[in-house]
This record gives sequence, C-alpha cells and structure tokens, in this order.
Amino acid sequence: MGARRFFPIVNGERIEGQTSEVRSPFDDAVVSEVDMALPTQVDQAIGSTASASQALREMPAFRRAELLRRMAQLVGERADELAAAIRDEAGKPIQYARAEVARCQSTFIFAAEEAGRMVEENVALDAVAAGAGRFGVIRRFPIGPAAAISPFNFPLNLSAHKVAPALAAGCPVLLKPASQTPSAPCLLGELGLEAGLPPGALNVVPAPRKAADQLTTDPRLALLTFTGSPEVGWDMKARCGQKHIVLELGGNAAVVVHSDADLDWAAARCAIGAFAYAGQICISVQRILVHAPAYERFVEAFLGAVRDQVPYGDPRDEQVVCGPLISAWDAERIVEWIGEAEAGGAHRLLGGERQGSVVTPCVLEGVPGDSKLGTLEAFGPVVQLERYDDWDQAIAMVNDSRFGLQAGVFTNDLAGLWRCYEGIDVGGVIHNDASIFRADHMPYGGIKDSGFGREGLRYAIDDMTELKILALWPR
Repeated sequence: MGARRFFPIVNGERIEGQTSEVRSPFDDAVVSEVDMALPTQVDQAIGSTASASQALREMPAFRRAELLRRMAQLVGERADELAAAIRDEAGKPIQYARAEVARCQSTFIFAAEEAGRMVEENVALDAVAAGAGRFGVIRRFPIGPAAAISPFNFPLNLSAHKVAPALAAGCPVLLKPASQTPSAPCLLGELGLEAGLPPGALNVVPAPRKAADQLTTDPRLALLTFTGSPEVGWDMKARCGQKHIVLELGGNAAVVVHSDADLDWAAARCAIGAFAYAGQICISVQRILVHAPAYERFVEAFLGAVRDQVPYGDPRDEQVVCGPLISAWDAERIVEWIGEAEAGGAHRLLGGERQGSVVTPCVLEGVPGDSKLGTLEAFGPVVQLERYDDWDQAIAMVNDSRFGLQAGVFTNDLAGLWRCYEGIDVGGVIHNDASIFRADHMPYGGIKDSGFGREGLRYAIDDMTELKILALWPR
C-alpha cells in the first residue's frame, strides 16, 4: 500500500498542487505525499478566507459552538489515524502523539464553550457628569480573516490552538502547516469539511516557506498567529504593517529545585520534562538550577531517573520517551553544541551520543554561559545542571536569558515560591512540576524573545477580537 496523499483545502474543496514526499525523521522512509500549494493557490486561499469573513461574523454563537463540538467529535473518531501521522512525520513517540490528539480534542471542546461566553460588559458612563443618563455596552467583535502558521513539533494541537479560538470568535482561518508535518493539519481541514464549516472558514495550504511572506504582508488578512523561531517571528512582526500579530517563539526553560523539595519527584519530573520528544518542545527543561545543599543528592536521583525512565529510539515503540530529532541536521547540531560546551569546560555526566537522527539523553554541568547551549534554545535532548545559593541568585540565574516563556519551581517554601512568581520574568511559573506543564485552556505565551500575545482559548480570543463600545443614551 502506497503512502497516502494529502491536498490543500481551499474554499471547501481539495485542490491539486505540486506533489512532494514526506519522509520519516527516524528512518527516512516515505510516510506520506502532500500537494504543496502554488503561489497562485495561496493567493486564492487568502481571497477565500477574506470572503468568508462576513458570513462567519454573522453566524450565531450557538452555531459556531456546534461546529466546534462536531470537530472535537471527529478528531476523536479519527484519533488513531491522526496519531499515526504525527508519529511518522514528526518522529514523535507514539504515546505523546496519542496525547497530542487527545489534547486537540479538548482544545476544540474548550473553544466551543468559549464561543458562548464572549465577553459583554457594561460601563458606568454616569461616573462623570457628562454621562448622566447614558449606558455603556461593550462587546467583542471578530478581528477578521486570520493567517495561522503552525510548527512541526505539535502539528495538530498547535494548529488547533490557532484554528479553534479563531472560529469561536467568528474569524475565518488560513492555516499553513510546517512542510515536514502537513498530514495532521490537512486531516484537520478535512474534518472541518465533514463538520460542515462554511467554504473558506478553514483553508489549509501546505506550501513552501515563501508562502509565509504572502501571509505576512497581504492586507486582506487582519491577523497573523505564528509559532516558530524568534528570528522569523520578529521579522514577520516588523513587516506585517497594521496587521495584528501573535507570536509564540520558544525558550530555554529553567527549573529551580530547592533543598526542601521532594527531590525524587523533582528528578523524575525533570527527566521527562527535559527529554520527552527529544526536547523538541518550547517549554522543555533546558536548565536545572539546584539549591547547593541538595545538589549532589539531586544529581544522583536525576541521573538515575534519566537512565530508568527515558527509553530512547524508535517512535513506534510504546515505551520510547526520547525519539529522533526532526532531521539529521538537527542531530548533528546538538552533538556540535555539546562538543562546543565541553571545549569550554563543561563536564558531560551522561549521554550525548548520536545514533542516526537519535541523540541519547545528555546531561551536562558547568556549561559556559557564552556557549550556544548557555544562550540559545537547544530544542534537543540536552540539559544542564547548575548550583545556586539562595532565592535571589536563583531568580537572577533564571532571568539571565533572552527568553521568558515558562519556568518550574520545586519547593514547599511558599514565601520563596511567591518571590519566584513575582521576580522571574516569564509568562508562567509552574509549582512543583517541570516547566513542560501546560493545560490547554490556561494562558500560554512569553515575554522577551519568547513572543508576543497569549494562546489558551479565552486568551487567544482576546487577541482575535476587538472591543467596541455603544454609548447608549435613551431619550
């Protein structure tokens, strides 16, 4: 049986483009074929998205909620197919691919609930003398046609985090998936057709990277929501003109482990937080800061947890936690970064060997602050250990980064935790767990080079709508 072929979906129809193969990052086998949209077809999709705006804006909230619930149901019915696509194209271990599908289903359910909870407020205009007798009514209105660019690492759920709140808000969406992982987003587009979305409400256009330029600069699109690298994201922001923009750009997340914490629990959670899906998660643990009195005890527990709880290799294996990097180039890059850190004085405690596109889970200490591992987002299976002496030093060490997405803090000292919450410059602080924790309805996003705006259904809807006030004066 040959590889399945996927097509762009434009204005409610599947269209043919330029067919290309998608290969597994694990063994280079052809796992699917996808038709990449041509520039003229991307332009057609932009026009279709813009044309659908008025109909979706006028659709009653209950109807949008019905469509979103139907999409959630269809995601559940096609769960095995979606998980297999994520596993094969992203190299994501099957246990995490299944979890991503389940999360996508929840994302659409949350969006359906939010469709019926769009904020309406009253403001007391008579708080000033000129407002006597007047009433202020505030509603949110959809911002208009949206462009969404999703990454390879969560091809389904991060697409859903853009598509679902946009549809809930009444904004049609043009989704461009990552070229390495187009199948799950294309399947999502097919489910939109099956669910009964109006033509143009969800267009899915796998396309070369140059298509992102069209989506960034075309004035017919009112919003751009992008997940990817800081270099690309900030360049888009500079070129998007008056378009609203939401950026989720990654990080090099730190976890603080204080001496009063349950060290075995912290070690186990940090092992998964650092090496699940080979560290290819924006909030993967890259830096572990350990209170000096507990350092040796924690290191022993952590290395044991990595050895015992992080099987690596074939993503089809039900037990595997750490699968391949997305490309052989990325595997080579991680090994080179490890070598650079060691040349600068870092000490390797575990792992770091390359086996094809798999790099064994690597633990380092003494990583130079000016090395690539010390300053950039690794996006790979490598973590560094450091000591700290007190809370102030820990907070300063976390903040010594160009990124600010999430951080974890293991402690039972609530005063120390509160100091971290107030002092650490990130979008989210996770207590007694690794930075990798995310619930799909919570606000998610960062500061500094980690991005601009927030995901998480209700919070994404805020970015996809505009407030309008009616100053009512009955006479």
